[in-house]
Amino acid sequence: MQHRQLGATGPRTSALGLGCMGMSGMYGPADRAESIATTHAALDAGITLLDTGDFYGMGHNEMLIGEALRRVGRDQVQISVKLGAQRDPAGGWIGIDARPQAVKTFLAYSLQRLGVDYIDVYRPARLDPQVPIEDTIGAIAELVQAGYVRHIGLSEVGAETIRRAAAVHPICDLQIEYSLISRGIEDRILGVCRELGVAITAYGVLSRGLISGHWRKDAAGAGDFRAFSPRFQGENADKNLALVETLRAVAEAKGVSVAQIAIAWVAAQGEGIVPLVGARRRDRLTEALGALEVRLTPDDLAAIEQAVPKGAASGERYAAAQMHSLDSERG
Repeated sequence: MQHRQLGATGPRTSALGLGCMGMSGMYGPADRAESIATTHAALDAGITLLDTGDFYGMGHNEMLIGEALRRVGRDQVQISVKLGAQRDPAGGWIGIDARPQAVKTFLAYSLQRLGVDYIDVYRPARLDPQVPIEDTIGAIAELVQAGYVRHIGLSEVGAETIRRAAAVHPICDLQIEYSLISRGIEDRILGVCRELGVAITAYGVLSRGLISGHWRKDAAGAGDFRAFSPRFQGENADKNLALVETLRAVAEAKGVSVAQIAIAWVAAQGEGIVPLVGARRRDRLTEALGALEVRLTPDDLAAIEQAVPKGAASGERYAAAQMHSLDSERG
């Protein structure tokens, strides 16, 4: 396994992380046994970074990870946890809570569900518009001092928020969507992160399967986030899948899969970037791991850029209301 440093102050992790959200719904039903087997396969392959959120499956995902980790030593993995997204009993999204007292309560429950005594990277899932980022980061800094948290991260925030947070406590990484068809961070956010020594843990590197080479139009069923995502709808889906076919030609010429070339492209954008792959099955994990062996030449990168130019995607990455709430979309 290759490794990368998670920012100037963070831990050294595997060059590929496992995003565990899909193991607790969001993309339709998941198979518990296969999810645990996939997590074990990831650990056996040398993946050390596991990413979750306390709101994934309303705690289900943390308990699942806790079960999967019983067979490994705590110091063999880095657990990244997002906090604060609020959900109702029906699973609806009802806001964000990043008040200091809430942060500490959320952590107490996460530690219990995961069965661990500290979190490696703890981060607010989104910016709480009612709470200054300084207050939220200050509360997590107190948890670092107490030994319950090792490092502080951020998620989906803009350049100014990153600066404000880093002024309170060192930030090891920013978790944010980054892929061939989601390149907004290149405009400003990526530069600020590099200036401050903040790594990028990139989620959505396959755009939730859209550019994996496997997804088919209208494949999203009940309980699948993609059934409501603009990029997966109607003409948007047709146009985006056409981009995938163009990318497929580049991948085949390289002798790799579409998913592998898409993941390799993200990894090639800098040593400070760690792609997170949301594999829910062992076969998809194996394919993703193969991306680590893909070496992209300047000619390859030029061909990829020609196949999927920046800004080529049709449709936003979230519905309008969610896009409006993203601090990262304000630059």
